[in-house]
Amino acid sequence: MMRRMRGFTLVEILVALAIIAVALGAGMRALAQATDSAGALKQHTLALWVAQNRVAAASLESPWPALGQRDADATEAGVAFRVHETVSATPNPSFRKIDVLVAAPDAPDYVLARLTGFVGNPAGS
Repeated sequence: MMRRMRGFTLVEILVALAIIAVALGAGMRALAQATDSAGALKQHTLALWVAQNRVAAASLESPWPALGQRDADATEAGVAFRVHETVSATPNPSFRKIDVLVAAPDAPDYVLARLTGFVGNPAGS
């Protein structure tokens, strides 16, 4: 009577390797997406800070900001941004509305942050 050897067949090993390869591929993809999401979140956060800084700076301007549109470059934490600012009148002549759009310089049509603020006239008139 011949004793049968116990172990895995070649087919079983190949199936196990295929399952491991698929699982590792899915894990690597999830890790890459998490890394991309963290980078995008950082860029959006920095863009919002740029917008907030612009509204704060406008409130300190003397005389207050002139009506119209202007574009500028800004840097936050070593990252460059393109800022588009629109200053418009409000029904109350003592206030002006400021709309700030912040984008990356290489994609100026993709807005990373949008902020609207209101500035009072420091002269009070």
